[in-house]
Amino acid sequence: MMRMNILRCLALAGCVGVLPALAADKNWQPVPGPLQTRWAKDVSPTKVWPEYPRPQMVRKEWMNLNGLWDYAIVATNAPAPHSYEGQILVPFPVESSLSGVGRRLDEFHDLFYRRTVKIPRGWKGERVLLHFGAVDWETEVFVNGSPVGTHRGGYDPFSFDITGALKSGRTQEIVVKVFDPTEGGQPHGKQVRKPRGIMYTSSSGIWQTAWLEPVPQTSIAELAITPDVDSGVVRIFTPSGQQDATVEAVALANGQEVGRDSGPLGGELKIPVPNPTLWSPEHPFLYDLKVELRQGKKRVDAVTSYFAMRQLGLEKDDKGITRPTLNGKPMFLLGPLDQGFWPDGLYTAPTEAAMRYDLEMTKKLGFNMTRKHVKVEPELWYYECDRLGLMVFQDMPAGDNKTAAQKEEFEHELKQMILTHYNHPCIVLWVIFNEGWGQYDTERLTSMVKEMDPWRGVDDATGWTDKKVGDVIDMHKYPGPASPQPEETRAAVLGEFGGLGLGLDGHTWAKKSWGYQGMTDRKALTDRYVDLLTKTLELKASPGLSAAVYTQITDVETECNGLMTYDREIVKPDLDAVSTANRKLWEDNK
Repeated sequence: MMRMNILRCLALAGCVGVLPALAADKNWQPVPGPLQTRWAKDVSPTKVWPEYPRPQMVRKEWMNLNGLWDYAIVATNAPAPHSYEGQILVPFPVESSLSGVGRRLDEFHDLFYRRTVKIPRGWKGERVLLHFGAVDWETEVFVNGSPVGTHRGGYDPFSFDITGALKSGRTQEIVVKVFDPTEGGQPHGKQVRKPRGIMYTSSSGIWQTAWLEPVPQTSIAELAITPDVDSGVVRIFTPSGQQDATVEAVALANGQEVGRDSGPLGGELKIPVPNPTLWSPEHPFLYDLKVELRQGKKRVDAVTSYFAMRQLGLEKDDKGITRPTLNGKPMFLLGPLDQGFWPDGLYTAPTEAAMRYDLEMTKKLGFNMTRKHVKVEPELWYYECDRLGLMVFQDMPAGDNKTAAQKEEFEHELKQMILTHYNHPCIVLWVIFNEGWGQYDTERLTSMVKEMDPWRGVDDATGWTDKKVGDVIDMHKYPGPASPQPEETRAAVLGEFGGLGLGLDGHTWAKKSWGYQGMTDRKALTDRYVDLLTKTLELKASPGLSAAVYTQITDVETECNGLMTYDREIVKPDLDAVSTANRKLWEDNK
């Protein structure tokens, strides 16, 4: 409860964060679209994603830049415009209804954003960082006309120190230039300029929270948190800094200190966690973490975070079948394919409550895992999975990877995905390639990922392009189910199956929708789903299936394979029947 209260508190003006006075345009409204969720009514220029965006490294002072920005779409490589076309609601993609723009970006045009901010007087003497949760795809940022940085990558958070570009006086101008060819070969997941079949509408520009943060001259730049259950410690690493700076970290359980350690900035701390309470889907216990940076006796910086004590492994069960383990016990992982698209916000959920609804419903449906499909979500999404005890198979967003430059970009963004999400206990498996899309150098990349993160499993390729490396052998079968043969050192995974399609009038993106196997009504869907899960249970026993991913949690555009409609208004099958069938697979791990 403490973490949840802090995050909610930081979202409110007048608490400990700072919210600027946002421009209110009475003419702003969502662009009419094929379908809308019930959360769209809660979105306005003065109320848009107010939550603190970085739950694993919380500071009290910050300024939310979500809201209305000026925008213009100009020819690629043209200079910044002298005038802007209108206003766009950040952080919704320019193509989305909730952006208020609803226009497609292509390789021949750039998207410009502009807004002004007033720096609080209390930030004087601090360094000011400009953060972006994610911008798709290539970003250039200017403050008061001066360039402050560039970034490539549509899925990872990044920031620039803009202190040197600030001018005297409080009002500052921020301009953001975005280039996004979508299908230019960079990682783009399932985004395309002309949506069709299993490919969907693109999401260009700022699509996660933008914000400002004041930090001391010497500060805590990041944390790397590794639970070590066998040793009874949690390991905390902070990047190097000034030699005279000392870091002190304290772990707490339910507000009570359980251990602490201190050492130089840039070193590793080992905080004892005696008799740890282990994190699991049934009991997702999170420890709180307080970290302070000191120079001499003076505290110069402080952040709060959290962690979980949990241990992943791969072992043989009593029948000699290779199985994934959680905290030393075999664990069957069952979850839906989660593509993370919304009819009104595309890549961006309308609100945090909407995003949370999908995850809470995933748990209610009896799943203990979800596969985040060729997309990376905001940090708050993973926080909710940590809090709910929902394990995650995390896909790398697919790219074309045909040229040397494209491969270099793919590998850079793959590394960033792992580095920026390393601390989340919910993530249990990294998935490098999906069905051979852009697949290359699989053996090398699998080894690279394993070296970066030896604490989690690696799936070299989900589908039918296995290169016999990694921790799992993974196949797809529609409608299925089916199972590969478990191996000596790799567990058997059914990476996709199901796809039972049922479109419901009034809740579809298009008049015509499709599924891998059409269902006549909701009862037929329920009966067929239970039948599939019964057969999956048989495959768990023989040949030894250890994980399965059902396609999918919601409908997406013309696909109607979801257990929920695209607008999240209806759970299509009987919830209790689905939950009962699902839990039979993983609650009894004998």
